[in-house]
Amino acid sequence: MGPGCSLYPAVTAMTIRIALRNLLHDRIRLAVTLIGVIFAVVLITVQGGLFIGFTRATSCVIENTEAEVWVASRGVRNFDVTHPLTAYQFHQILSVPGIARAERLIVRFANWKKPLGGIESVEVVGYDPDSGLGRPWRVSAGSLDALRMPDTVAVDELYLSKLGLTTGLGQTVEIGDHRARIVALTRGIRSFTTSPYIFTSYANAIDYTHFDDGQCTYILARPVPGLSPEALRDAIAASVPDIDVYTREQFAAKTQHYWMFTTGAGMALLIAACLGLVVGGVVVAQTLYATTMDHLPEFGTLRAMGAPSGYIHRIIIHQAVAAALAGYGPGILTSYALVGLAERGGASIVLTLPMAVGVFFLTVIMCVAAGLVSIRKVTTIDPAMVFRGA
Repeated sequence: MGPGCSLYPAVTAMTIRIALRNLLHDRIRLAVTLIGVIFAVVLITVQGGLFIGFTRATSCVIENTEAEVWVASRGVRNFDVTHPLTAYQFHQILSVPGIARAERLIVRFANWKKPLGGIESVEVVGYDPDSGLGRPWRVSAGSLDALRMPDTVAVDELYLSKLGLTTGLGQTVEIGDHRARIVALTRGIRSFTTSPYIFTSYANAIDYTHFDDGQCTYILARPVPGLSPEALRDAIAASVPDIDVYTREQFAAKTQHYWMFTTGAGMALLIAACLGLVVGGVVVAQTLYATTMDHLPEFGTLRAMGAPSGYIHRIIIHQAVAAALAGYGPGILTSYALVGLAERGGASIVLTLPMAVGVFFLTVIMCVAAGLVSIRKVTTIDPAMVFRGA
């Protein structure tokens, strides 16, 4: 440290004032900097929210089902597509020691005929109303008890227009050439595919999907008290051939990985979020570098007066942090507004408080990293330039 160190403490109000004056000196350049930060915040937040929202949507039925163990046909890759299990396999599983309860679940795509004409693809989820394993959640209207009756279904409010419904409750349609009456509505159960989930009883699902009686897509099992899901999973796998057995968490993770990475959908969202970070960082780096170059004589004066390099570094870092703080607020507010609009349009974007906090720190890191680009130029300044009139 030089003799002037005492004049330049580690953190002073002076460095902050100098940093703010540098930023405010050129308002147009400041506006460009803030636009770059806002753009990066919005793109990172929205794309990250899309990634998390779609990831949750791929496995929402699995994660909201009370069954700790899922049994599927051999080679299953995701929740939405698999081969049926037979009645014989169901009874084999029932005989495995350690099972407190096991129920059939049907998950199969079917054709939905709109009341006024036209066909939509839907994904029928048929469960046993007596056990409730696989039932819908977030019921906003109607009653799940009504699903015990023949030809009754539950749909989500989000897809009423897509399915050609006006009032929802009480309306009658056809699914797989069988009558279906809407008796319950849910709120916020999104499907990752373009086909809305339609919840109904197992008996109704047999008619809608043309399964043979006793067939199912999955068998949901619960262990007896004191037995772990992992132990029950291993017991079923050892006792019944030609099946795959997963705990709830394993099957959810498998489905998420398939849709988000195997198909490339998740990578596209991650790449878009990274591009937002890169583009925002480049814009901020360019403007902060230009601001630093404009004030090279002032920085040279500070060096000539004995200011250590660390003091000048702090000025530049304060500029970067100030830009991050000024751009983050409008950026995150814009993101929340876009999330609200997207939800009304059917998109699944998740923006939680931890995510917003994470984006804040990411924004600060991005801006500080951009500011560091100009530090090398400042640290190599020749203090004599001040006396040469440079």
